[in-house]
Amino acid sequence: MGFCVITGAASGIGLDLARIAAADGHELLLVDRDPALDGVAANLGAGSVLADLATRGGVDALCERLGARVPDILMLNAGRSLGHAFGQQPEDEILDVIETNVTGTTILARRIAPAMAARGSGRILFTGSIVGYMPGPFQAVYNASKAYVNSLSVALSHELSGSGVTVTCLMPGVTDTRVFERAGMLDTPVGQMKKDDPADVARTGYDALMAGREQVTHGVMNKVQATAAEVLPAGMVAELHRRIAEPK
Repeated sequence: MGFCVITGAASGIGLDLARIAAADGHELLLVDRDPALDGVAANLGAGSVLADLATRGGVDALCERLGARVPDILMLNAGRSLGHAFGQQPEDEILDVIETNVTGTTILARRIAPAMAARGSGRILFTGSIVGYMPGPFQAVYNASKAYVNSLSVALSHELSGSGVTVTCLMPGVTDTRVFERAGMLDTPVGQMKKDDPADVARTGYDALMAGREQVTHGVMNKVQATAAEVLPAGMVAELHRRIAEPK
């Protein structure tokens, strides 16, 4: 087994990815800005870096901890959502979504992927989302950020083809994590509907990563939704999304 770095590991899918990787015998370095990370790391016998990857300083702190060491596995799971009308969302929260989901993810991948390729081996997992295929009224910035992640992961997969580095994008659907609470979406239909178990989603992503698959979507209904979103007119998809994401 190898050395595995997991971002956004204090809760949700990231926590379950960490549990699976620990059970599989990997050495773990967990990263999150949530102070709960230290307890998670202690329980799993893992190292930890308490850092905000939405900031360049947070990315620097992780890279300084790594030093010259190159992970065998990098799981880029850190992310956040934001609900309600675009015009009512505070600008600092909009920026935090973009800087966490897009900027931090991109810069960390940029710093580690070339070193993996130079070594000739490595595995990278991005946590994207099926909403990356859906224009998302009342979740507009989040959906757009996940469209970026979905696209970036596939592009890197093909850039790194033949290098010994595989890139996998896990694209969950609605998952039972704190993301809807943190996004202020508990007053929406999607915030109240039945959700996938994050442990099951993490297992799907981990297995795809280890198999070197380029993309994976957890669950039959999520696959149907993702396929429909690619086929139907964008305006129709946006209207369907509005119905589940608009606050009551």
